[in-house]
Amino acid sequence: MKTKAAILRGVGKDWELAELELDPPKAGEVLIRYVASGLCHSDDHVRTGDIPVRYPIVGGHEGAGVVEQVGDGVTGIKPGDHVVCSFLPVCGRCRFCSRGQSNLCDLGALLVDNCLPDGTFRMHGGGEDFGQMCLVGTFSQYATVSVHSCIKIDDDVPLEVAALVGCGVPTGWGTAVNSGGVRPGDTVVIYGIGGVGINAVQGASFAGAQHVIAVDPLPNKREAAEQLGATHTAASAEEAQELITELSRGVGADHALVTVGVVTEDVIGAAFNAVRKHGSVVVTGLAGPDKINIKLPSFFLTLFEKEIKGALFGGGNPFDEIPRMLDLYRAGRLKLDELVTSTYRLEDVNQGYQDLLDGKNVRGILIHEH
Repeated sequence: MKTKAAILRGVGKDWELAELELDPPKAGEVLIRYVASGLCHSDDHVRTGDIPVRYPIVGGHEGAGVVEQVGDGVTGIKPGDHVVCSFLPVCGRCRFCSRGQSNLCDLGALLVDNCLPDGTFRMHGGGEDFGQMCLVGTFSQYATVSVHSCIKIDDDVPLEVAALVGCGVPTGWGTAVNSGGVRPGDTVVIYGIGGVGINAVQGASFAGAQHVIAVDPLPNKREAAEQLGATHTAASAEEAQELITELSRGVGADHALVTVGVVTEDVIGAAFNAVRKHGSVVVTGLAGPDKINIKLPSFFLTLFEKEIKGALFGGGNPFDEIPRMLDLYRAGRLKLDELVTSTYRLEDVNQGYQDLLDGKNVRGILIHEH
């Protein structure tokens, strides 16, 4: 069958629309009609080269849709089911999955080529094979994906907001709750209030932090943070440090969460300086693999027992976190509708990313037309 998709042909290129041939599902695979996809900063990292991939590639790794067809051996999912795609495949059997660290599943090694687990591709055009961002390629009307990337959800959850829990929501939430280990009464500072940072705000607030300080230079981002759980906001790291010193009576923040779009040495340094003795810095944002952006004095790392660590998918299990996020949404405990600033059509994907880079959106959503 044919599908219309937004693709990238190389580093620095704009998104293009292309009509591609899509193969039907093989054993262990599912054909999905996507309804909505989140415009996450990670796809722009693919455009800039900060995330190394094989080109050409179909973009999109946050998505929700309806199952159209299943391949042999697929159980638990049938045509007509609503699903969210996890941007991290989960095999359930490798060393890391068996230890409860399925966000680090060995299938993640496929994310460079973005082929399916059997090493082949399902999208083709002009004599070329097209990868699918994070094996799912949600910037396409249809996609064939591995069952390891599909999570069945209840039919009453709007797919337009369910798409967000494929990446940004549980990544931000888990940065605070799982990787950060925020506890009641803590002081938490969050650097960067985009699609991930805003959910770190929600997670820290939900976990009972007494002070949630959201740091972003843009007034609209700070306003959104205040609406979703931030107790204080700051336009700069320096302003945030003054707040932390005052609120903690000079002790320092318990946790600093780095969720900026592009991680720099400056923001890492600010976060490290902001936390107390035995405080933690959690780095969820990205920069290119060749960029050395963490340079810290081991003197204070050792004598103050500070901790700095990375977090992928907020340290959570996609097949556990995604349904749980939607349960919290339906219970009114997690805000999803309020995250969506703008919606776009597939042909407007370049405008959507320009709006993201211009700081206009907390989160943009791409709505597929069929």
